[in-house]
Amino acid sequence: MLKRFALVSIAVGIACAPAHAAPASAPIETKIRSEVAAEIAGINARDPVKATAYEADDMMFTECGLPAVFGRESYREGLAMTFKREAAWHLSLVDEGVVVAAAGNEAIYRSVYDEDSTRSGVPYTHKGHYVAGLRRDPDGVWRIHWSVVCWETPSHKKDG
Repeated sequence: MLKRFALVSIAVGIACAPAHAAPASAPIETKIRSEVAAEIAGINARDPVKATAYEADDMMFTECGLPAVFGRESYREGLAMTFKREAAWHLSLVDEGVVVAAAGNEAIYRSVYDEDSTRSGVPYTHKGHYVAGLRRDPDGVWRIHWSVVCWETPSHKKDG
């Protein structure tokens, strides 16, 4: 467990490094952004299969204050339950970046999102950070092997 925590801590530090620290290969960066965008589109469409299309079978996901989820199937099941419970859940990209390892086989994706939802029909929103570690698997597909969500702001009533 400590090893996993250390890995995530190091990865978050790398992901937060200035953009000039390690220039990404443009084709790899574009591919990773496209894959994450496809998963976000799956979330916004409430489609658990599309929302997990680029997750590794043995992936790990954690969100501040919640237990970690291990395995794509468990993650998919959790998303399906969330989609049923919260039909208004929607993510909007604010900012994103990709840092690719010098060897070109691993990368860290980071982004900031606005998350909208409802509570008893009242619109709520908050800002969150998403950090993910990807690896180009033997089949050539970039897959998310771990990811972390941490909220920047508490959920609050949406203006307007």
